[in-house]
Amino acid sequence: RSGEVCVNFPGGRWWQTLDEVYIELQVPEGTRGTQVVCKIGVNNLRVSLAGGQSLLSGDLPKSVRPDESSWTLADRRLLQIVLAKASPDPVQSCWPCLLVGQPEFEPDPLQRDQMEKKLTLQRFQYENPGMDFSGAEITGNYAGGGPQWSSS
Repeated sequence: RSGEVCVNFPGGRWWQTLDEVYIELQVPEGTRGTQVVCKIGVNNLRVSLAGGQSLLSGDLPKSVRPDESSWTLADRRLLQIVLAKASPDPVQSCWPCLLVGQPEFEPDPLQRDQMEKKLTLQRFQYENPGMDFSGAEITGNYAGGGPQWSSS
């Protein structure tokens, strides 16, 4: 793997790979799994605690596969959510934000740039499983999934 670029937001952080989006949320210490309400829809995410305290709520920038997504409560204080991206197309894989229209969940321009580089390296590794891209540097056109190869 070529690493991760985390986007911090109040109460947590998120990052992505070609196939998944990872979210970590701090919850009050001692929280039990039965107190967590996590609704993962195809195009939206709603996370709250019993009693109505909303932790995350909004529309996702791209579709996910809810049946293949999951959440876990670690040490009764860290909620970990894994969203399975619906699109198998690596060119369309990079999410521009976690929740649409909520700037606190958007990467800054440098983070966005680094995310696209990392996902492009992951794409190259996926397309060329016998090659090692762990020390590779990418320059040039990597936005939108990197250069497109023709098969002529």
